[in-house]
Amino acid sequence: MKLQKISTQVSPFSGIYFINEEYSKSGFTQLLDKQLGTRCKPVGFSYSDIIQNLMNIFLCGGNCAEDIQTHLNKDLKSIPNNFVPSADTILRGIKELSTKNSSYESLSDKKYDFNINKKLNDLNIKSLLLTKQLKKDSFYDFDYDNQIIPTEKYDTKKTYKKLNGYCPGVATIGNKIVYIENRDGNANVKFEQASTLTRAYNILEDNNIYVNRSRMDAGSYSKEIIEVVEKNSKLFYIRSNKSAEIYRQILAVDKWTEVELNYQKYEVASISFEQFFKEKSYRLVIMREKGASAQIDLFTGDTFKYRTILTNDWQSSEIEVIEYYNQRGANEKVFDVMNNDFGWSHLPCSFMNENTSYMIIMAMAKNFYHYFIEKVAVVFENIEPTSRLKRFIFKFISVSGKWIYTGRQWVLKLFTDQPYELLN
Repeated sequence: MKLQKISTQVSPFSGIYFINEEYSKSGFTQLLDKQLGTRCKPVGFSYSDIIQNLMNIFLCGGNCAEDIQTHLNKDLKSIPNNFVPSADTILRGIKELSTKNSSYESLSDKKYDFNINKKLNDLNIKSLLLTKQLKKDSFYDFDYDNQIIPTEKYDTKKTYKKLNGYCPGVATIGNKIVYIENRDGNANVKFEQASTLTRAYNILEDNNIYVNRSRMDAGSYSKEIIEVVEKNSKLFYIRSNKSAEIYRQILAVDKWTEVELNYQKYEVASISFEQFFKEKSYRLVIMREKGASAQIDLFTGDTFKYRTILTNDWQSSEIEVIEYYNQRGANEKVFDVMNNDFGWSHLPCSFMNENTSYMIIMAMAKNFYHYFIEKVAVVFENIEPTSRLKRFIFKFISVSGKWIYTGRQWVLKLFTDQPYELLN
């Protein structure tokens, strides 16, 4: 075998050019600079440059800001008119976009820090409207959940999982993140959640986006939270906590309907629920199944396992309510994608407020990725709109290319037979 080395610059990540082109052509660059303003003149790089290059790092297979210098610098700089900042500049830009923490005191006189970044959250919504992933004056289904993000930072607190970290509240519409609010890792998920949800609903409404149905787990089961959710949604579905009052009402049920769900037999029933609100009649949808063991439950006196969903939906059948609620499991995959594909598992900064701005920026990157991959899936047979980032990098980003200046213009020469020209 003979080895021949070519000294001219050939980039293995030439597919990133098409994303950057769409980034600019869609108006994303102009939106960022308009909403975030300009940085001081001696700095040289705009916020849109910083966010674009942070997104490029992950779309080229990197996982930290330093990769832009150690691995990707030459390839990104080979793109004509592409401005590539250093890792330090990217991190400084993230810190500049952070906001001060807000402290809240519990009834037991304990203080917890929250970080509320309204400016970046509003920008995220506006970017979704720009790319038509959301439309004004439309109603959507809204999901909310808290996630533990284990990390060893200067201000992290020990979570219930016995690891240091944060416990951000995240709202989604489909697979799109629409609101993020960070909080101390040791803060109970119910603590001040009503205020968090109010801010999330308000930022959507300020952009003329409305909520049809809200769906949440048992971490949102409290009188104060339910009042906020009902006020801002047409319908809501919240998993209820176990309590003596709920079991008392369940034991009074004498009529059960047998249904089949995911090839398993269950019994379902509905009752009027008035634990929190005597003046209102909510619906408690109950599902039960035979336990695997013969051990009798202390509260119910039988061997059944019970699950309950609180809702104001009296029109849907029990099985329809249960199936709709169970779909929130698909939306929880958003956390898996953010942790493993878009850098949430490796937060770069030392403080919660700075890491919050990073998390929102990466959520915008993920949302833009979904917007772009839908366009790619139309012309690339081996790429689906639901493809994970790793597959997208292998099938689209990783293509050898070389920039040539000829005829007074730049030409990108790609070493592939894939239909990239249909995206240009």
